[in-house]
Amino acid sequence: MQVISTNIAQPTTIIWDGKEVTTGIYKKPTDVPIRLNKEEVRGDEVSDRRVHGGEFKACYLFSANQYEYWRILYPNLEWNYGMFGENITIEDLDEKELFIGDIYKLGKALVQITQPREPCFKFAHKFGSEKVLHQFINHGFSGIYVRVIKEGDVKTGDHFTLVENTKDSVSIFDFFKLLHSKNKNKDQIHLMLNNEALATRMKKRLKFFLK
Repeated sequence: MQVISTNIAQPTTIIWDGKEVTTGIYKKPTDVPIRLNKEEVRGDEVSDRRVHGGEFKACYLFSANQYEYWRILYPNLEWNYGMFGENITIEDLDEKELFIGDIYKLGKALVQITQPREPCFKFAHKFGSEKVLHQFINHGFSGIYVRVIKEGDVKTGDHFTLVENTKDSVSIFDFFKLLHSKNKNKDQIHLMLNNEALATRMKKRLKFFLK
């Protein structure tokens, strides 16, 4: 799997529900390497640290292969890599083959897969449609958040290479489906509660599903 684009954002102000909101979702491709730090990508805007950035969401990756699907649905948008708010666009990234806890070499960095991305109102604003949230969930290819085990630079042309498989885990695709399905797979929930790559906040949410 190869890095197709590295992307960062400057703070952008949008109007939502009559209020000004700052967002970092409007990312643009860079022509220089980006630096993966422990809790963020250096120089990238992280406006709401309750839901972005931090140890378990330090960097967001999305598949270049999914772009054509969305271009067909939204042909009138101005398309460029970074469109989904991802820091890194990767060719052949497949959420069905990526498991929470797996460790990958990414450029000069070492990262661990932690969780899928869930769309929010800022995503809907960027696409100009509320229905995109349901479309994104139903499509199932969410992209992935990673934690940074070893800080390092990433540039276009670098590779995303598996270093260590996690035993007894769930794929990003299946975990995303679990989060949004009405009938929860409790076996998967119990399995993920023992996965150290999952944030405490997410584990609390999973425990709620067991009630």
